[in-house]
Amino acid sequence: MNYQGLTSAEVEELRAQHGPNSLPEPKPTGPLLIFFRQFLSPFIYILLVAAVVSFWLKESSSSIFILLVLFINAIIGTIQEYSAERSAAALRKMVKGIAHVIRDGINVTVDVEDLVPGDLVLLSSGDKVPADIRLHHVVNLEVDESMLTGESVSVQKRVDTEVASDAPVTERVNECFAGSIVTRGRASGLVTATGSRTQLGRIARDVTRARESEPPLIIRIRRFTYQVAGAIMVAIVLLVILMAIKGGYHMEEMFLMSIGLAVSAIPEGLPAAITVALAIGMRRMASLNVIIRKLVAVEALGSCTCICSDKTGTLTVNELTIRRAVLPDSKEYEITGEGVAPGGDIVSEHDLEHLRDLCLTGVLANESHLDYAGGEWVSDGDIVDVAFLVLAKKLGSSLSEIRRARAQRDLLPYESEKALSASLNHITEDSLALHVKGSPEKILELSTEMWTPDGPVPVDRELIERQFESLAASGYRVIALAHRSAAPERVDEQLHSLVFLGMVAMIDPIRPEAREAIQKCRNGGIEVAMITGDHPATARAIALELGLCTEEEPVVNGRTLRDAAEKSPESLDQLIMSSRVFARIEPHQKEQIVQCFRRNGHFVAVTGDGVNDAPAMRGANAGIAMGKRGTDVARESADLIITDDNFASIVSGISQGRIVYNNIRKVIAMLAATGVSALLLFFLCVMGGLPMPMIAVQLLWLNLVANGLQDVALAFEPSEGNELDYRPRRPDEPIFNRQILMHVVFAGITMGLIAFFSFRWFVNSGEDIETARSLTLTLMVLFGNVHALNSRSEIKSLFRIPLFSNPFLIAAVPLAQLIHIGAIYTPWIGDILELRPISLAQWGTMACMALVLLGVEEIVKLWLRRHQKGLATSSR
Repeated sequence: MNYQGLTSAEVEELRAQHGPNSLPEPKPTGPLLIFFRQFLSPFIYILLVAAVVSFWLKESSSSIFILLVLFINAIIGTIQEYSAERSAAALRKMVKGIAHVIRDGINVTVDVEDLVPGDLVLLSSGDKVPADIRLHHVVNLEVDESMLTGESVSVQKRVDTEVASDAPVTERVNECFAGSIVTRGRASGLVTATGSRTQLGRIARDVTRARESEPPLIIRIRRFTYQVAGAIMVAIVLLVILMAIKGGYHMEEMFLMSIGLAVSAIPEGLPAAITVALAIGMRRMASLNVIIRKLVAVEALGSCTCICSDKTGTLTVNELTIRRAVLPDSKEYEITGEGVAPGGDIVSEHDLEHLRDLCLTGVLANESHLDYAGGEWVSDGDIVDVAFLVLAKKLGSSLSEIRRARAQRDLLPYESEKALSASLNHITEDSLALHVKGSPEKILELSTEMWTPDGPVPVDRELIERQFESLAASGYRVIALAHRSAAPERVDEQLHSLVFLGMVAMIDPIRPEAREAIQKCRNGGIEVAMITGDHPATARAIALELGLCTEEEPVVNGRTLRDAAEKSPESLDQLIMSSRVFARIEPHQKEQIVQCFRRNGHFVAVTGDGVNDAPAMRGANAGIAMGKRGTDVARESADLIITDDNFASIVSGISQGRIVYNNIRKVIAMLAATGVSALLLFFLCVMGGLPMPMIAVQLLWLNLVANGLQDVALAFEPSEGNELDYRPRRPDEPIFNRQILMHVVFAGITMGLIAFFSFRWFVNSGEDIETARSLTLTLMVLFGNVHALNSRSEIKSLFRIPLFSNPFLIAAVPLAQLIHIGAIYTPWIGDILELRPISLAQWGTMACMALVLLGVEEIVKLWLRRHQKGLATSSR
């Protein structure tokens, strides 16, 4: 096998020949189909019936206008939905699969799409196989091929077996196939097929991707839609009955009144506004390094009450640096410098010979790479392994010379279950040495001797445990190293009778913004639990610095958790709920912790980066994968991906999730209040023996200019700044809670009453019916614009909201008003809408009446602010 890999020129030539390594994607939904989908709504069905009845009653202008508005609404909805689908597709492409390959003799990371036949690919536990690969070197490799074969048991791969070229997939033990998952071990091999030529690609050509399930929010809103449609039909029946009881109404007038009622109450713009709100939320989250994989995560993340976060790379910066080294004879070395750059010094009064011996084991029991390329040091591999390579460079060693002089005979890769890695290397052609590194507890367990300047002596366990505890209590991650002379046998058969060489202490500093982010979570009623595989003392030191726990609070370790689980489920729950810091936790225990939080009423979000995190992420309400260091398994199990692996980005995503949901509530409240006001106006007119206050075409126009632009613009409303100041909403909370009902009732009743008394006054003062209706319609348009501005916040006063923080709404309100004014004074539009010119004095009177709504809503908001705590308790 060519261990140098392909050259850049060869890659370009092969890419031109074979194309990108990607499967054919299903054809996106076309705009024509999206257009026809806009008519699949009970609201639209009612309006279509209204148009047919209007045409039958020879009200052609009303019928044509209803159909025209439906057509315009369908076009707007089509544009918005098509745009949202394209945006979602673009966001999905932002998180591409990656593959580790050797090119030009250098280990590099490339996008999966850039792979070509002949590429030398490196595989490790947790990776998704990026293409069909012929294996050339394997170490304990097991692969889950269930998505190809249906076989749930992982397949053990090997290269020492001849396989027929026409053998079925289940028998090709020397190959890995695109889409399968590496569950254990390491391997390298050459790409034999990419894209549609792979086994997976052949299946993909014949299978259409299943439709994704709908998020609960959309299901809830659909239910709300049908409930509103049902309520409108009931209202129409009641109105007809009321008119029949009152008498004096012709059948034609009753039909027209019913049509008007239906048109006035239907929030035609609701589907489009929700689509826009969700699309905006996805884009805003993407700008904050949160990529949504499943739409449900927009709602779910905003609902979470508990975040179970790992430590490394999420709460810390994920750049381990060896700061101290301690030998069994108590010699200590201080190492300066940070990150992967080898700059720094070794500070010690002792010679460096024995530190070099310690470092040699760390470099050989190692699978990472460190190279200088493009003017900077770049690394690839486990961060613990990389830290030893950096230390070797600080000691002046050549990594390539070490690995060439100590050729590797066998390797035992690091697996979390073993808590160590080991390498069997040649010292000379005839002699071998075993080099082992791992957790201090594990290495000490396997050691019978320890190094001293006078040679190996029986291991002093108490001395080493004191050294270890001292380092761990200071917040260091501690790695122990050992070696022994070895025989040419398998590595895992010689893990005993080791000579303990010493320990290194690594530090991974916390992210500067992590502490503040955790405090924001607490302010928002969100619990944060840190779950790590590190030592309890290390976890405690980091947790104290982050403010996650106090000195008195316990740190639960894996052994204690196991003991509690053996006692009873109640003991396990009590232990978990009493702590927020968990250390030395095994993968299945992380899932236990998540399930416990869920049993105790929490809505849980879980972060993960490895194959072992997938069960916990699937068991959570929202799975969050790390985009930088996360494995393919973790990313595919997640609902969303954090591209910068930063805990603060998760908190920002929670805030954005709450903003999206709040904006949807604001839009629904605004549309519902308008519908309530129209219903009240119509019922009061019937009870008062008045004619229909607005005809159907005018009511459609009202919805168009009072809500049509404003509802979509309201979906762009930015943060109010207090999204993380209140407890999360309950997942089962209905759209209308007590707070939003107060807005709808008070605003709707105010608009309906003022409109009714104004219409009655217009009619009784001698105005002809066309003028009275024109004045009432104009008053309702003014109400709609005032209410749209007031809907920017459920609590905050309009006068405390920056005017231009939502420029879309600030533009939509005057634009809608100007459109209505233009319609009044444009003859042909005015004739269709049956509008009459309005005097300046009448404009002034109606503007003053519209401002009454502003006063009422400000009083409601003031009451809500004063009772916010109690309201939050009852509604959230």
